[in-house]
Amino acid sequence: MTRVLLVLFSCLLFINGCSVDPEITNTEWYDPEEYYAGGATTLFEATSAAFSTPAPNLILPDLEKHFEGDLTFEATFVTAPATNNAGLGPIYNNVSCVSCHILDGRGDKPSVFRISIPGTNPFNGPNPVPGMGDQLQDKAIIGELAEGSVEIIYTEVFYSLPDGTPFSLRKPDYTIINTYIPIPAKTMLSVRAAPPVFGLGLLEAIPESSILSLVDEFDHDGDGISGKANYVYDHNSGTHVLGRFGWKANQPNLHQQTSAAFNGDMGITSPMFSSESSEGQIQNDGLPDDPEIDFNFIEVTSFYTKTLAVPAPRNLDDKTVKLGKQLFFEIGCENCHTQKWQTGNITEIQAISNQTIFPYTDMLLHDMGEQLADNRPDYLASGSEWKTRPLWGIGLTQLANGHTYFLHDARARNLFEAIMWHGGEAEECKNNFANLSATERAALVSFLEAL
Repeated sequence: MTRVLLVLFSCLLFINGCSVDPEITNTEWYDPEEYYAGGATTLFEATSAAFSTPAPNLILPDLEKHFEGDLTFEATFVTAPATNNAGLGPIYNNVSCVSCHILDGRGDKPSVFRISIPGTNPFNGPNPVPGMGDQLQDKAIIGELAEGSVEIIYTEVFYSLPDGTPFSLRKPDYTIINTYIPIPAKTMLSVRAAPPVFGLGLLEAIPESSILSLVDEFDHDGDGISGKANYVYDHNSGTHVLGRFGWKANQPNLHQQTSAAFNGDMGITSPMFSSESSEGQIQNDGLPDDPEIDFNFIEVTSFYTKTLAVPAPRNLDDKTVKLGKQLFFEIGCENCHTQKWQTGNITEIQAISNQTIFPYTDMLLHDMGEQLADNRPDYLASGSEWKTRPLWGIGLTQLANGHTYFLHDARARNLFEAIMWHGGEAEECKNNFANLSATERAALVSFLEAL
């Protein structure tokens, strides 16, 4: 009964959302099509469920598969032996996907800690720390030792804009502490907060050729923007392919991203990653129960993230929002936050096939400067390069997730701070924003809040 009601609810949202006020006059900075940020997957409902509703154009079999994936995404794992969802740990960071991606949205604090030492692994990826691997698990099941923890100390740093307006940024300092064994002095640490998971199927459906057409690694056009592709190891094909997901585009597709998250975040083995994250360590349980989840479990979980609705923007016809959008383009934000894409023909999921979408990302790596650098390479991504984050739905973060913390480690407490942390290739754009009048800066933020 619940699923039937949800199906009807989704269909009604789709029908109701397909009408934009015909009295609104189109202008250079107002495009009614942009209300359909996720094409036909768009959800016209600004509520706390904005990030966690199925795409309204799913056919019934796909909708049923989506709901099956919803259950696995929310499944809480426990230690073995158990009747359901056994296999947690022995070391882990959290007990379920939704524990970090609350309501399928953005985390308000760091939850994953990538670690490595200089050099690369056999696949040209990060070189694991002996006795710890490439992710620090800060929790353990009863009777086992966590690998360690991360101490975070924030320092308030004060600045002023060119017009004299004061502001401050909180600068994080991270220290690995309480490790169960000594760690190498050159251990590198990258701290991550959970990103939203809606719209990911659409991003996976963008043709590779379209993404690569924006690559300008050596800035041949002289605009100061050097979009770069990451090439990462695909465990299914055994080759290096374009990276699309993760803060440094270090995962090639959602199946591998999901499998890696179960293994690294929860200590759950699957067909792709069938060895415990604690293999070779004193915490390893030695139980003959691997893999602990099967291919279908991964498949439906990744399908769930592929088929979540994208929330529609709001108030795009508002005078202030239109001004903010104009400024967004004029000061250079769109050079990395590419507004519009067309997805390819995805026969297995028609809902995300051939859609015009407005995610505001180029899917490429950019040098974001010293202040945002984690100084930890990841495949071809340097220690200061990050993948451009999509901006769709960003204005609903407070409503859906109850906070406004942004960037890879949630250091920014609002959108203004997130902009002011930009550096490197985005330094000029940030300075352009800082040099705007107070009214113009507020308008640009209003535009982001409308997305």
